[in-house]
Parts: sequence; structure tokens; C-alpha cells
Amino acid sequence: MKNLIVATFFFFGFYGISQTLLKPDRVFDGTEMHENWAVLVQGNIIAQVGPEDRMAIPKKTKIIELAGTTLLPGLIEGHSHLLLHPYNETSWNDQVLKESPVERSIRGVVHAKNSLMAGITTMRDLGSEGAGYSDVYLKKSIDAGIVPGPRLLVAGPAIVATGAYGPKGFHDGVTVPLGAEAASGNEVVKTVRRQLGNGADFIKIYADYRWRSGEASNPTFSLQEIQLMNETAKSAGRYIVAHASTPEGMRRAILGGAETIEHGDHGTLEVFQLMKEKGVALCPTLAAGDAVSQYNGWQKGRDPEPDRIVQKRASFKLALQAGVTIAFGGDVGVFSHGDNVRELQMMVDYGMEPLAVLQAATSVNAQVFHQDALGKLEKGFLADIIAVEGNPTMDISKMRAVQFVMKDGRVYKQP
Repeated sequence: MKNLIVATFFFFGFYGISQTLLKPDRVFDGTEMHENWAVLVQGNIIAQVGPEDRMAIPKKTKIIELAGTTLLPGLIEGHSHLLLHPYNETSWNDQVLKESPVERSIRGVVHAKNSLMAGITTMRDLGSEGAGYSDVYLKKSIDAGIVPGPRLLVAGPAIVATGAYGPKGFHDGVTVPLGAEAASGNEVVKTVRRQLGNGADFIKIYADYRWRSGEASNPTFSLQEIQLMNETAKSAGRYIVAHASTPEGMRRAILGGAETIEHGDHGTLEVFQLMKEKGVALCPTLAAGDAVSQYNGWQKGRDPEPDRIVQKRASFKLALQAGVTIAFGGDVGVFSHGDNVRELQMMVDYGMEPLAVLQAATSVNAQVFHQDALGKLEKGFLADIIAVEGNPTMDISKMRAVQFVMKDGRVYKQP
């Protein structure tokens, strides 16, 4: 009798799950492009992918026609700051010093929705920049269905070496809120543990930074300090990522155990080869430097490229030459949330093939960020799916024309 009840429950429970067939012109499965494929979703899981005439389509399946589009896995943004907004609206200093965590969280809700509507269904947020654990609470609100937004992976406050972060420029009698949490020596162990206990999914460190305003960046944490932070995070089942733009800062972060290097502006071929050897990915944040240069007066397309852009092009080329894994992440927040695709366009402009760029934004980022059920349109994967007009391997700007967004089986946008 008990077995009969279980079998009955399974039968009606399974067939009670909603089924949706998505019919685009083509499907990018996270690795390759396929013409005339369709995707069947059951509940929040991808059930079948392939030519429709080879599928077993259940009765009463809802059909969504997406003619003229390409279906892709939901994009995975690798470097964002949901609690920041463009610096040409309000400077970073003023956001940290004058905007309360409440105001910034309200902005963050808007930013999260804008990103989701732009096809970002998962987002790694790389630090609250002075807003404490507001990113953790925003993540909880999204997970609880209170507000719409991408699936978040959050860093909390991030960790900087004592004395090496801002805002700066105040006399020593003035206490100002920092954009991250400062620590040094063996104290870094306690700081990592505190951040993990407060809800950080991973630990972001600043391996180099400007010791004084206006100076060039220099290394901050020692190799030993980075190793301590990595060991502490790893023992808790987490990992560390590193802001690093100088060769020595990058080298220490790589040897210290960082899984991704953020920025890498002045990376050398030798450093990128070390990244390749150690299996460390680069999140190049091309769009951030591009945006800041324009805020500073560069008229893109009219003026010669400034030194910062020339250097970035050169270092990105070296990373590609070395075969480093490239992750998609633009440092959105420096520029407008919802404009995330700006980074994809620049990755193509700076030398990546469009197909490789799409892989970076889906299956590659899923692998790098330990998201085993995301990044592919494949049986058994979570139903995070978007559709864009046309074929983005022919024109990457088509990634801006998002027509359909499904996250975890729920449709948030459709024609």
C-alpha cells in the first residue's frame, strides 16, 4: 500500500510540473551553435534539447515561438558592483561617504532588475564598496522572491591591506568609512572567517592598490598573507579572488591561490603564462577602463586612444596569446547596470572570436565560478535561458536585443 501511495504521488507530481517548449531559429548550447533546435523545459529544469522532430513533447506543453532569435544559456556576469552606479553621476568617494547603505540598497534593487532584463541570470558581485553586507541581504531578497534579479554570488565588504584603500585625503584625526575591510598579518584569518560567517560566498582581496591618492598601484598584501587568506577560505569550502593590476601583485595573488585575477591591466606575458600554468582565470573588465576614460574627457571614436586603453589592449592580447581562461566581467556599476553587454562587445573588439566570447559568458564562467548546473542548455541543467535577435556570432551587438529571459524556469521577459 505504501509503495502504491509513493508511486501515485510520483506520477501526479511529475506530470503536474509545467512544461514549456522554446522554439527559436537556433540554439547556442554554451559551447556550439545549432540551427533549428528547440529546448523543452519541465519546471525549472531543462528536459530536452535538440531538433524538435526528435523530441517527445508531452501533451499540454506550452509553446513559446521565438522566430528570428538565438536561444542561449542565461549570461553569467563575473565582475559587478550592484551597490555602485556610474561615476559620471556620482564619484566613488561621494557614493561611499554620502550615500547611505539604505539608499544604495534601494538602487541595488533597480540595478539587479536591469541586469536580469539584459539577460544576466547569474551575477558575481565583487564587493559592497562601503555598504557592509548589503549585497548579502540583496541576495537573500532575490532568493526569497521579494525582488527580481540575477542569482547572486557575493563577496561582502572585500579585504584590503591596512592603509591601502580609500576614501583618502583626510587628516589623521578624521575617521572615514572605507570601501572595504582592512586587515594585516595573522589578523587576515579572523577577517576572512568573519566575512564568510556573515554570508560572503567567496573572498575578494586587493593584491595591489594606490597607497596614496594619485600614485600608481603597488603590491599590498605579502604572499604569506594571501596564502593565509586562501587557506582559511578553502578550509570553509570557499575561494579567493584578487583585484590585481601590477605584475607583482598578480604574481603574488596567483601563487597565493586566487582563482581569478580581476583587471590585470599591466600583466606581462610571463605573468599570464603563470596564470595559464596555475589554472587561474582573468576577468579583464575592459568596459570599466573604457568608461572611466570617457568620463575623464576622452571622446571615443574621435580622439586617439589614451595610454590606459592602449595598455589594456596590449595586456589583453598577451593574455590571449598565453592561453589564459578569459571570464566575462565588465565591472558594471562603474558604468550602467543593464549595459553589461558592453563588455562582450569590447572583448570582440580587443581580439576574441564571438563564439569564444559567448562561451566565456556562459559555460566558461559557470565552470570558473563552480556553478555546475548553469552555463549550458543541456538536459538536467537549470532553466536559465535567454533569447536575442539574430545571430550574435555574426554580430555580437545582437546580445543587446534580449527578447526573452527565463531564470530558474520562470519567465521574466518575453515578446
